[in-house]
Amino acid sequence: MVNFLLPFIRRSGGPYELRNARTGRVLAHTIIPAFESASRRKGLLGRESLADGAAMIIAPSNAIHTFGMRFPIDVVFVRRNGTVVKIREQVLPWRASMAHLAYAVIELPAGSVARAQLKVGDALGVTSGQGLAKTLTHDGEEVAVAPTPEWSRA
Repeated sequence: MVNFLLPFIRRSGGPYELRNARTGRVLAHTIIPAFESASRRKGLLGRESLADGAAMIIAPSNAIHTFGMRFPIDVVFVRRNGTVVKIREQVLPWRASMAHLAYAVIELPAGSVARAQLKVGDALGVTSGQGLAKTLTHDGEEVAVAPTPEWSRA
């Protein structure tokens, strides 16, 4: 099983984008990695907000909490290959959520999931901005990635 975080692991150069293989749409053009114990524990705590077009990827993890946070977020749980297994929109502060099959948790600004028309079963991929992928793999097939206009509030 290919890890959807491979560009980070290989350090193929940034900036990185998080894309939906089904639609080709960009979910985030700024990715904040939380792969070490300390960064996973801190997450978004202490921030006033998460900018539109940004995402924090917490891995490995299958659960998050918003205790002490100051703003709602959208939460996407994915398997190691990037397949979405659970979505929670508009998660308010002082809540918790988990998904047993998840390898990573993606935290996005509230409303991002709806704008991106993301759904369970979609495959997400991280691509390097230095040579953005022209295709992503979805259900074993190469899927062409449509150009996505700059992130905007829809």
